Amino acid sequence: MTEPLRLRARVDAPLDEVRRALTDAAALRVWLAEHAETDLPDRYEFWGRYTPDGAAPHQRVLHADDRTIRLEWTVNGTATTAELAIEPETDTSTLISVSQSHVDWREAVQETGLAVLSTFWSLAIANLVAYLEGRELPPRCDYSTREMDAHIDIAATPARVWEALMDPDIFQRWFGARMEVEPHVGGRWAMGGFDSGAEHAKIVELTPERRVTMEFHDMVSTWELEGAAGKTRLTFVQSGFDEPPYAGWAGWLGGVAELRRFLEMPDWRPMWLHVEMPGVPADMITIERGPEH
Repeated sequence: MTEPLRLRARVDAPLDEVRRALTDAAALRVWLAEHAETDLPDRYEFWGRYTPDGAAPHQRVLHADDRTIRLEWTVNGTATTAELAIEPETDTSTLISVSQSHVDWREAVQETGLAVLSTFWSLAIANLVAYLEGRELPPRCDYSTREMDAHIDIAATPARVWEALMDPDIFQRWFGARMEVEPHVGGRWAMGGFDSGAEHAKIVELTPERRVTMEFHDMVSTWELEGAAGKTRLTFVQSGFDEPPYAGWAGWLGGVAELRRFLEMPDWRPMWLHVEMPGVPADMITIERGPEH
């Protein structure tokens, strides 16, 4: 079996507040899942539309203490292991670590196997950070629907949002991964760069600061910007697929949550400190990928 997915994030909230958000069922229903019930150290369950294989709860507590929750989580018949851990960074900030077994980047790209697990936790932690920061939560990934359209309102002009989406250097700062683009109709767009193993999309429509549509081999992705009073509504739609690409969709939703933080917070610093995903090309992710310290 491959090494697990490992994530580490920072949230500007004290340890006790983060612990409460991770263990209180009412809080979990806001940022993690449609339904949740907890009674630690024996019960920690979440299910519903925003949970893969979420028709019923499939979690069993393996270990729980004041700083760690380890679960056996059965997804589509496969028993996986997930762990959430917290530790204080300062009196007012907390480090959140997540590990999830049965994750492989190649399966995520192809949307095969347990691909949904590759981005479930990154979106969940982005939701948790928004919840603890008192910000509006980003759109959710609904694993029960084939519709993939959402929007997020950002307190920045369309020009700034467009630049953050289309300038590779700026994109890398908030998304944490390399990107290359030829910003014209017929040009290429590639996560990880043109020389990576990732798929290239073809730009089929482009109106600067307004709209871009990209055609992948198995879907079409559109980003549309609408500005008013110095703010921008970013609407994004994925269509044309045979099977819903939930892994990619959740990854994008988590990404735009950080895009909003990046553009709105004058003292922004990345929420992500460490990302380690088995199978990902070595030069794709720009967040720290070495051993955690």
